[in-house]
Amino acid sequence: MGVTIRAADPADREATVALWEAAGLTRPWNDPRADFDLALSTPTSVVLLAEAGRDLHGSVMVGFDGHRGWVYYLATSPDRRGQGIGRQLMLAAEDWLKAHGSPKIQLMVRGDNLAARGFYDALGYEVQDVVTIGKRFAPNP
Repeated sequence: MGVTIRAADPADREATVALWEAAGLTRPWNDPRADFDLALSTPTSVVLLAEAGRDLHGSVMVGFDGHRGWVYYLATSPDRRGQGIGRQLMLAAEDWLKAHGSPKIQLMVRGDNLAARGFYDALGYEVQDVVTIGKRFAPNP
């Protein structure tokens, strides 16, 4: 069964967050509802959804910071993995970024997530020689 890709709207928030939770993408120190709402509140980001009929089977959050594109929350329903939905979502994310003038795309993957690293490798993504440096403004719960 194929899927249709579309931009999310505010009514999609709870189903999308439930998908992120089922896919194991949420962390206690991040508020996925706030992330979803913020992504929809600006023209430089979008949440794309993969649906079959009325059923949500995948999502990806995409943003352009003016210098490069970023991808977050790529998720496929656990029962639909291996069916090409993640690939379709990444192609849609790339198309959205190109249409918004982004010269490149980047994403972060936890170092021990070998399945995700293999997925992105198969799509032509390469590990880059950079170090991510950050500072948290609020303590982790």
